[in-house]
Amino acid sequence: MDLPLSIVIAESSHRIHNPVDSRKQAELGRGLGLKPGQTMLDLASGSGELLCTWARDFGIGGTGVDISTAFTARAKARAAELGVADRCEFVHGDAAGHVADAPVDIAACIGASWIGGGTAGTVALLEQSLRPGGLMLIGECYWRQDPPDEATVKGCYAETKDSLFSLAGLFDHFDAIGYDVVEMVLADQDSWDRYAAPHWLNIRRWLDENPGHDLAEEMRHKLDVERRNHVRYQRDYLGWGIFALMKR
Repeated sequence: MDLPLSIVIAESSHRIHNPVDSRKQAELGRGLGLKPGQTMLDLASGSGELLCTWARDFGIGGTGVDISTAFTARAKARAAELGVADRCEFVHGDAAGHVADAPVDIAACIGASWIGGGTAGTVALLEQSLRPGGLMLIGECYWRQDPPDEATVKGCYAETKDSLFSLAGLFDHFDAIGYDVVEMVLADQDSWDRYAAPHWLNIRRWLDENPGHDLAEEMRHKLDVERRNHVRYQRDYLGWGIFALMKR
C-alpha cells in the first residue's frame, strides 16, 4: 500500500502537496481562531506541513494519515524538526474509511476528496470524526472560468466539464449537503506555479540520474505533458481552495 513512485518523484521536494503556500496556510489558521489544545485529524496528510506548522504556531495537536511511506516519514521528521512530535502523530495507512478514535475539533482532507468518492462522500467520512460544532476543512478544485472545449477539460485533468463546479456552484453543493462555508483560502496563479513548476525540476533531475530506469519513458512523457497543460490550461481555468465548513 503506497503512492505510485511517479507521484513521489514529482513531489519529492514539496512540503505542501497542493497549490497554496505556507503564508496562506498560516492565514487560514489565524482566520479560524485556532487555540492551544484543539485536536485535528488530517486525512491524506502528505508531508504533514499543515498539521506540524499549526501545532507549532497555534498549539494544536492531532493525527495525520497518508498512504505514502515516503511522505509519512517526512511528516514525522518535520514534526521532530519543529518540536511538535509529542503532539503530532503520523500514520502510514489508507485514509479512505479512517475514523478517529475520539471526536476531533478539526477534521480535514485537503485536496484528496477521491478518498470518499468525491466531495459529498469525503464530507460524510470526515463527519464521523468531528465533534458537534467542530470545523471541517476540504481542499477542492473548481472552474475559475468556463472551459471552452474538451481539450481544456482534459488539460485540467477533469473527466468531464461537469466533474467540477464553478466556485459559486461549489458553495451551492456545500449548502445542499448541509454545510456552511465559514472561511476559505484560494490558490492564485502564482501559488499554482509554485506547486506545479517544482514537479518539472524534480522529474528532470530524476531522469538525469536514472536514464535507464523502467519509469524513465513514463516520467519523460509526464514532464512534457504536465508543463504544457499547466501553461495552456490550468493557470487560467482551474481553481483550487481550502474551504472551512460547519454543519448547519
